[in-house]
Amino acid sequence: MPTHFTYASRAIRGARSYQEDACVFVTLPGFDQPGASSPTLTPHALLAVLADGMGGHVGGAIASNTACNSYLSSFCQLSGDPNTRLQNALQASNRAIAEKVKRDPKMNGMGCTLIGAVFGASGLSWVSVGDSLLLLFRRDTLQQLNEDHSLAPMIDDLAKQGSITEAEARDHPRRHLLTSVVAGRNIEKIDLRMEAFSLFPGDCVIIASDGLQSLEHREIAQIMRDTHRDTPDAIAETLIQAVEKAEDLFQDNTTIMVVQPHVPPIGI
Repeated sequence: MPTHFTYASRAIRGARSYQEDACVFVTLPGFDQPGASSPTLTPHALLAVLADGMGGHVGGAIASNTACNSYLSSFCQLSGDPNTRLQNALQASNRAIAEKVKRDPKMNGMGCTLIGAVFGASGLSWVSVGDSLLLLFRRDTLQQLNEDHSLAPMIDDLAKQGSITEAEARDHPRRHLLTSVVAGRNIEKIDLRMEAFSLFPGDCVIIASDGLQSLEHREIAQIMRDTHRDTPDAIAETLIQAVEKAEDLFQDNTTIMVVQPHVPPIGI
């Protein structure tokens, strides 16, 4: 099992004049491992948080930064197993947005997606709301780990059934409508990983806002095949450059966080 992690992030505004994404990494002094018979201290644990705002220029930025900062603060102040802390920090972020709207009713309607992910010796635990991406690259294969809380899965199912073409599904105007968000109200859907997902040296985890979806899944997979042995900095930079080269006229903000697990050589 990994004992430490390397990580990096990159972000661009895309075709927008403002940034509604927010993200943060923080190393953790330790946390209780899920499934352990007694608390286990993990000195090289890592918390990653990403939020993608909605609600316009001001509202989206406020929502994502409020949620991200509140999540980080709450998680670090809480105690107990990661699952409880992941859930409680999410609810704290939701309450923080509700308080913002209560103080300034003009912000009503703002919200964000959110991924909170903990990397430790037992693996990866997460909580996810919305359509931001939690991807794993392992042995030349790229897979999405978290649920997609948008209409995209339903639209893709229509394409599989032959009701619409793959091109129509890809360009569907309702594809990115969210079915669950963090907006200060009841959160409709929450994806919580109850047991730590095992990670191994050679794996690479990507947490990204939906701006990365300017690239098709196969394109991201090929980039990862070419770069997965590089540093997280280099991988994040290559992915961002690929998004920019796609030259989407309506390119959304894009944030990419890359985490690699490692086991140091014996004696270090």
